[in-house]
Amino acid sequence: MAEARAKEFLLSNRWELLAGLVSLVLVDAFQLLIPRVVKRAVDDLTLLAADLRSLAGHAAVLLAMALVIAVFRYVWRRCLIGTSRTVERDLRARLAGHLQTLDAAYFNVTSTGDLMARVTNDINNIRMAMGLGLVALIDAVFLGIAAIGFMAYINVELTLYSLLPMPMIVILTRFFSRRMHKMYLAVQAAFSDMTEVTRERFAGIRVIKAFDRKAAEAGRFSRISEDYIRKNLDLTRVTGTFFPLMLLFTNISIAIVLYVGGRQTIAAQITIGDFVAFLSYLTLITWPMMAMGWVANLMQRGRASLDRINQVLAASPEIKEASDPRPLPHPGGALSFRNVSFSYAPGGKPVLSDIHLDLPAGKILCIVGPPGSGKTTLVHLMARLYDPDTGTVAMDGMDLRAIRIADLRAAVAFMPQEPFLFSGTIRENIAFDDTVADDNPKLVDACRNAGLLETVFLFSNGFDTIVGEKGVILSGGQKQRVALARALYHAAPVMILDDPVSQVDTETAGHILSALQSAARTRTAVFVSHRLSLARLADRVIVLENGRITAEGTHEQLMTTSDYYARSWALQRLEEEAP
Repeated sequence: MAEARAKEFLLSNRWELLAGLVSLVLVDAFQLLIPRVVKRAVDDLTLLAADLRSLAGHAAVLLAMALVIAVFRYVWRRCLIGTSRTVERDLRARLAGHLQTLDAAYFNVTSTGDLMARVTNDINNIRMAMGLGLVALIDAVFLGIAAIGFMAYINVELTLYSLLPMPMIVILTRFFSRRMHKMYLAVQAAFSDMTEVTRERFAGIRVIKAFDRKAAEAGRFSRISEDYIRKNLDLTRVTGTFFPLMLLFTNISIAIVLYVGGRQTIAAQITIGDFVAFLSYLTLITWPMMAMGWVANLMQRGRASLDRINQVLAASPEIKEASDPRPLPHPGGALSFRNVSFSYAPGGKPVLSDIHLDLPAGKILCIVGPPGSGKTTLVHLMARLYDPDTGTVAMDGMDLRAIRIADLRAAVAFMPQEPFLFSGTIRENIAFDDTVADDNPKLVDACRNAGLLETVFLFSNGFDTIVGEKGVILSGGQKQRVALARALYHAAPVMILDDPVSQVDTETAGHILSALQSAARTRTAVFVSHRLSLARLADRVIVLENGRITAEGTHEQLMTTSDYYARSWALQRLEEEAP
């Protein structure tokens, strides 16, 4: 994904920007003509040559100019501010789309709060820079140069005197801009940290209340908030010095004009009307001189935020499409591992080592082993959520890295160990479609096989029950069954279920296991389970210990060849038979 550049956004919206800039220039041009009309009126009054008709004429001209200015001001605001909103929309869509392409490894090291801050606060800063910042910059440059030209037309000497403070303004702008850019980066990083802490505390509010951590967590949030405030105050000290200095040199210009211009008026070198017009033009360039600080503020904030957005856009997924990907139009579902090793960090301790495995299409594989043995990692490689460090994972004899990613995703129905539910309805969470009818056979069968159907009908709204954030209104077992129903609903040649019955009672687990055995007859199925009763249904069972396959075979074979398996089976039988 190419980085976002201001030039790119300007070119893509060039016609609307051009219309806005022309309108902005016309507004400035008419504003520059107003002092000329005022000059004539003042000179006529000074010379006692004015009458009601001439004054009415001058007033009519000013009213006409005001009307034209109002019309073109609407146009430039609609075009330029509207374009900034378009840029905001496009950039947010690009960022969200790029985040969708990044794989699990990226989100393992990047906090949700940081990404939220970039998608909201940083993009808003870019919008301000591309909108009001661009307007102020163009307005200041054109209005400033044109006003200086009119001032020089009135009196060159007085113009030179009035511009004496200008070099200091340029020097100050360059000096403070560099410091502001660094400080804005620090402020935005602190805002990201505060957003993540806030998000995490709200998401974990039940744990905080259950363990009476309110005071401790409030203290931690307070420290993060104070750090954010401290960085903002550091920035405020810089901007608080910058803006008053800009205003100081602006007022110095006005003082110079009042003294020198007043002397020239008394000496009749310029007329009273010229003096009034000159002061009006000086007032007009006062805005550009002051705006330089505001523009620098907006631009540096926007630049810092654009740098942060580009950091995300520069991140590339580790799971990439092959340069010439192979289609998978009719997947059979046969899986194989050859010399596969994997670790989550480069050079880190291997989670899996030297894995060899063959699973024919249409067979059931059960993976068992102690916690931390690599079971979940193994199925993540099957779904290509990660790529192995060494070796090959293949489907139907093709390396997963050579298969078109969309085809591979369509060929695998995956249920993760920790079921994630969206905040919509039960129907949406299963079918990803809220228009599926309650009596849809596919939906009903998926829920029945997941042991969920009776639970759904216990809710007054049935499939239309809103589950809340992360399924908060459901129990752990209910959330797990919704996730299982989702995998069963989206029938695929390969079904991977990571611990599908860990949070349900023994009776419900028995019903689900029977249904899973029936559903698996038409597809390749891979189950990860701590309940070895699931292993009895499998055509093949492998035992993982410390990232290696230490035993494999059927349930009956492992009872005699694997001490871990036999011991675990005996313990589970005792637990089930205990009164």
